[in-house]
Amino acid sequence: MSFPISSALLDAVVLSALEQEDAYGYRITHHVRSRLDISESTLYPVLRRLEKSNYLTVYDRAIDGRNRRYYAITPAGRRQLDTFRQDWQSYRTGIESLLFRGGEK
Repeated sequence: MSFPISSALLDAVVLSALEQEDAYGYRITHHVRSRLDISESTLYPVLRRLEKSNYLTVYDRAIDGRNRRYYAITPAGRRQLDTFRQDWQSYRTGIESLLFRGGEK
């Protein structure tokens, strides 16, 4: 059984993937797909949404005579990632208490 992945969780995963270094779309996709079962086409709308929200900036770099589009996390994106992490901890704790402890507190 697989669990659906929400758009907020995808946003958090992509921001996390860019936390240490800038990357181009295929590299981000490969990194995320190595851990989550999602289609390649899923992440490009996520990248556009994060850019529109000012959580990512985009720039082009010439590689072997071709332009490659790179994504970089912004300060606002880092703040949002911190918020996602705090929210995830609360969510995870609640779900685990239901699944593994029968809802006991």
